[in-house]
This record gives sequence, structure tokens and C-alpha cells, in this order.
Amino acid sequence: MSDSRLVLVTGATGQQGGAVARRLLENGFRVRGITRNPESDAAGGLATLGAEMVRAEFSDAESLAAALEGVDAVFAMTTPFEAGIEAETAQGLALVDAAVAAGVDHFVYSSVASADKATGIPHFDSKYRVEQHLEASGLRWSVIAPVYFMGNLFFPDTLSGLKEGTYAIALPADLQLQQIATEDIGAFAAHVLANPDRFAGTRTDIAGDELSSQESADVLSRELGRPVSVFEVSIEGIRSFSEDLALMFEWFVSTGYVADIDGLRAAHPEVGWTRFADWAPRVSAALS
Repeated sequence: MSDSRLVLVTGATGQQGGAVARRLLENGFRVRGITRNPESDAAGGLATLGAEMVRAEFSDAESLAAALEGVDAVFAMTTPFEAGIEAETAQGLALVDAAVAAGVDHFVYSSVASADKATGIPHFDSKYRVEQHLEASGLRWSVIAPVYFMGNLFFPDTLSGLKEGTYAIALPADLQLQQIATEDIGAFAAHVLANPDRFAGTRTDIAGDELSSQESADVLSRELGRPVSVFEVSIEGIRSFSEDLALMFEWFVSTGYVADIDGLRAAHPEVGWTRFADWAPRVSAALS
């Protein structure tokens, strides 16, 4: 597959945006990544692969307009974990408005699965506000909505626990949780961007696997060659530093994600849809 259109990618030096940028470059798209620091190692790595890296701030309309000049499509992701939830929403709205002014043909927004279900989880609701603004903007739009990231295992505290043989998570050991690899997000986003007519006006929850914490620990035990046990972190322990995350884990227990994994595999086989067992070797690499 090859496509010479120019796509602006936000968060290009992060895990999700980086996965999207790399997959687009592999597929022949031209990529412009926005970052606060074009001189960083991550930005340099993408530039080596062929991306154009530019400095831009969501709060700076002039820099956004410059970044969007000549752009055919946008892949946008926002995060509440840097400046907070209200800032994340403001950033998303500003980028949509700037894309309208620039005459962008297709805007793909990465939200979160079930954000459109009135979950009451603040960082889900904030993303849904951006979705609503995008839908009302007049742009040709698509929303992709990933579930829980397999890469959350790379959080320092989680890796530290795994090194000691413990998988700490605020869920019952037998509770099923849908998960996705960031590479699959990149592959699906590139697929959507390559097929704008097919995905125009659609919202798709995406997941690659579903398994319990105990099943995850069993996979990690086999991968690491030593026992890994599940330690259920208390919700109140999570709430002591983040009400938002506590509400999310409570929602996982009461409701949970409902992406159609079998349907995704059947309809979009080109993505690959990584199973956790095939992803797990990255954990042993991170611990080595």
C-alpha cells in the first residue's frame, strides 16, 4: 500500500502517535509530526525515517496554522496526563478548529473505547467532548477508540513489581479486560487514513485481545521463566492519588469495554490484531 498524502500527526514522539507515524511512513504517506521539541531523540528518530518534525503548541493558534499548512489529513490524540483534563479538551477543540480553517480533508481522532457511553470517567468524558465538537465541525471525520493499553505494563511501578514477580493492578484476578498494542492502533489508524470514504463519519472501538489479570500473569510467568502472581491493588489506594483512575477501574469491574474483537479481526485482517501472548516478550526485553 502506498499513499503520498501529507498527514499531520500529534503526539508523534509518544507511544501512540509514534506508532501511527511509523506505520504511515511504512505505507508511503508523507508525515509531519508536531512536537514541542523537534531536537529530541524521539523526533530525530522519526526524522531519520522520513518524517518532517515541526514545533507547535495547541495553545498557539499561529503555530497550529503553520503546522497544518498543506496538510491533507490529521491524526490527533490528546492526553490529560500532562496539563489536566480541561487542558486536554481545550487542545482537542483548538486543533479541530484549526483544521477547519486550514481546509483539512480528513480528521482522525483517537479517543477511548466507550467514551460515548456516559461512563462518568473524567478522562473518557473529556475525549467525548472533543468527539462531539469534531462531529459538528463539518470536517470529514473518523474516531478510533482504543481500549486498555498492553503497554501500561511499562509504567515504572508495574515493571518494578514484575521484576519481583508481582503483577499489581486494581482489578480482581479473574476479571476479563480488553487490551490493545500501540502498534495495532498505528496500523488501524493508517488503515482508516488510507480509506477515508469507507470510514467517514464512523466511530470504532478497537481491541486486540481480552484476558484476565491471572491469565496475563500466567503468560508473563511463561515468558519470564519465573512465577508471576497477581496483587490486587485497592481502589481506595488508587483513589488516594487519582479519583479519575479510581472511577475507571471501578467501571472496568462494573461494566468494562465491549469492542467486537472477532468482528475487527474479520473485517480488518490487515491490522494483525496482536494477542497478549505475542506481545509479552517486550516485557522480558524491558526487564533485561
